[in-house]
Amino acid sequence: MNFDIVIDMDVDDEAKKVIWSLQNNKRSEEERNVFKPTGKKTIRKEFIYFTIAFFSLLLLSFLLTQFSTQNEEICITDDFCFFSKDNILYYTLYVFGNLLIIIIGLFIAYKIGKKIGDKLQV
Repeated sequence: MNFDIVIDMDVDDEAKKVIWSLQNNKRSEEERNVFKPTGKKTIRKEFIYFTIAFFSLLLLSFLLTQFSTQNEEICITDDFCFFSKDNILYYTLYVFGNLLIIIIGLFIAYKIGKKIGDKLQV
């Protein structure tokens, strides 16, 4: 087996250094400038991701309330009680709040576990 590797080597006479090119300078100047910074601020997509996750969780909460067959009475305080079938909006927000508490709790447990793991070098 004979493998021949062809590498184009140009020598810049003014700089006296060797310029290696595997593409034989096939790119135009416009194609080279694509990766140069433009000075524009990049769009931060965290807000978009957060909004999508928020509304997805809200939709999931609503869908979970639709699978409920029993009409349960839920009391947030002594004065504020509602039935799950009568007030769909309140029940959806109640399920959403519970899911949010669970997700935040898992995130906090992950962060604490990661810090403990880093200290123990596990």
